[in-house]
Amino acid sequence: MKNIINLIVEKVEDNQRVDQFIADKEPTLSRTRIKNLIINSELKINQKVIKDPSKKIAIGDSITLEIPKPKQLSLKPYQYKLDIIFEDEDLLVINKNAGISIHPGPGNYDNTIVNALINYNKKLSNIGDELRPGIVHRLDKDTSGLILIAKNNISHENLSNQFNKHTIKRIYQALIWGKLRPQKGKIETYIKRSSKNRQLMEVSMSKGKKALTNYKTLNVFENKKIPTFSLVECKLETGRTHQIRVHMAFKGNNILGDKKYKKRFKKIKNIDSQLEKTLIDLDRQFLHAKSIGFVHPRTGQELEFASKLPKDLELVLKKLKNANK
Repeated sequence: MKNIINLIVEKVEDNQRVDQFIADKEPTLSRTRIKNLIINSELKINQKVIKDPSKKIAIGDSITLEIPKPKQLSLKPYQYKLDIIFEDEDLLVINKNAGISIHPGPGNYDNTIVNALINYNKKLSNIGDELRPGIVHRLDKDTSGLILIAKNNISHENLSNQFNKHTIKRIYQALIWGKLRPQKGKIETYIKRSSKNRQLMEVSMSKGKKALTNYKTLNVFENKKIPTFSLVECKLETGRTHQIRVHMAFKGNNILGDKKYKKRFKKIKNIDSQLEKTLIDLDRQFLHAKSIGFVHPRTGQELEFASKLPKDLELVLKKLKNANK
């Protein structure tokens, strides 16, 4: 049976977007959830199905939003050791390894973090996409670090709202080619899907979704015998697909090891052979979700968790520091 929300538009709410109107009235529903429900034909205005979340409403409009019963999971459990940093009855914080996808998709429906979570504990939120139970946000397959998982629907909606309001604190570390100019600042653009390759994203100055990345340079590795690299810290205000990778590439400072937004490794004369091998052999992007901070959906307590760089990334820094002496 569906849960049905019935609302009437009053004078002060005239000419609002319908998704914003519902979000204000129903704070337990995230804006993203509301948009998805509308797109999936679950909204009626004056008994007429509306699929446009930006539709403007008028005084006296009758708004009906139907929320379908959550779908039952039909995913296979995956025996995979999860590195759990924190867990309670509402959520988990997991330190994800590089090389594993967050959720099932084409080409891999069985060996993902979601499948491992089902094997570990079947109590996960089950609203929205049936292939993404518990998933509030994502990390790319070859990005390591902290990810937040919801164990029930109330927590999922609450955490999603925090992400939508950009109050979640997320800090990443990346090793990039060259030096950022300026070495500290904010990148503010739009990001949209590439017109040349639908698997890639690209920067736009007018189309797509707004993307904000604050960054600062932590260290620069630079001498005549090594390529110039910078270790940078990125703090996200938004969470767009491939955001840091796209923004660094836009600045001309691609992330080391990034196979999609890559920069060709150039041979350097007299480079230390071990350093060269370490740089070439890195089989994923040097990008790590270092910390995450949020308000607990049940207790209201402010929580923050941190994760050290994994061994493969620490090895690269060690080699660079030794070569930089």
